[in-house]
Amino acid sequence: MARLSIRIDLGDGHRIGPGKVQLLEAIAEHGSISAAGRALGMSYRRAWVLVEAMNHGFGRPVVATRAGGRAGGGAHLSDLGAHVVARYRAVEDAAEAAARPFLDGFASPEDGA
Repeated sequence: MARLSIRIDLGDGHRIGPGKVQLLEAIAEHGSISAAGRALGMSYRRAWVLVEAMNHGFGRPVVATRAGGRAGGGAHLSDLGAHVVARYRAVEDAAEAAARPFLDGFASPEDGA
């Protein structure tokens, strides 16, 4: 089944797409950037670079971190981060619904796709 993949260009080289949104969702689930990276098969450095790019691109943190130590560190989505994920998923759902008749045509091109 054909599937739509959405990347949203927000200007000045800043964009959000499925990989960054998956990373944000994994951070929300695991409570840490390193655990989220591991869950996605991504190095900690790569995950950190993506988080920093998003924090910089949005002008404020989408991910908030706590330094490690005895109490342990961690990360969680800021209100902005949760909003970005929800908004991206809403755009993705709307685009998928609108494109479904056209996407279905990829499976059977003899139907006039």
